[in-house]
Amino acid sequence: MEIKNEVNYGCPIEYTMNLIAGKWKLVILWHLSQEKVMRYGEIKKSLNNITHKMLSQQLKELEADGFIHREAYSQIPPKVEYSLTRSGESLIPILESMSKWGKNHLKEK
Repeated sequence: MEIKNEVNYGCPIEYTMNLIAGKWKLVILWHLSQEKVMRYGEIKKSLNNITHKMLSQQLKELEADGFIHREAYSQIPPKVEYSLTRSGESLIPILESMSKWGKNHLKEK
């Protein structure tokens, strides 16, 4: 099955990696899968050493690709919440497998 998109990908893995590539994207998705809804500050606290610029960029890309939903509330002080979309939730089994593999691999080291 050939995937049609703006770019011609060699295989489905290449297409998937293009969407989730980024040092922090999978970690952001993992934290959202655990907490369901998180505010920007909560996400930032859960990630070690991420800059404001990088977090903002990664969140914007995840939202543009349909993996997360951004809900902005018009109130003072401003409130923004992030959650997984159905597409983002579909990655949870993959993230769980990666977490399990990481735990097992760390034990071996």
